[in-house]
Amino acid sequence: MTDRLLTVEETAKVLGTTARFPRRLIAERRIVFVRVGRHVRIPESALTAFVAANTVEPIVTNRRRLGVVA
Repeated sequence: MTDRLLTVEETAKVLGTTARFPRRLIAERRIVFVRVGRHVRIPESALTAFVAANTVEPIVTNRRRLGVVA
């Protein structure tokens, strides 16, 4: 096993949120997690996959700016 297990607090720090957000993701089963006894850990790969799955790409348009004539 080469995947590092992150605590809820470490996960929150990576995401730039409070610990409440990763706890909610765990409670809603929206992210993969591991139970180590009574402790909950999130694999780094699961966090990376979660961020990738929820990344929204920008819409690229070829609209001309108002008042600019080409």
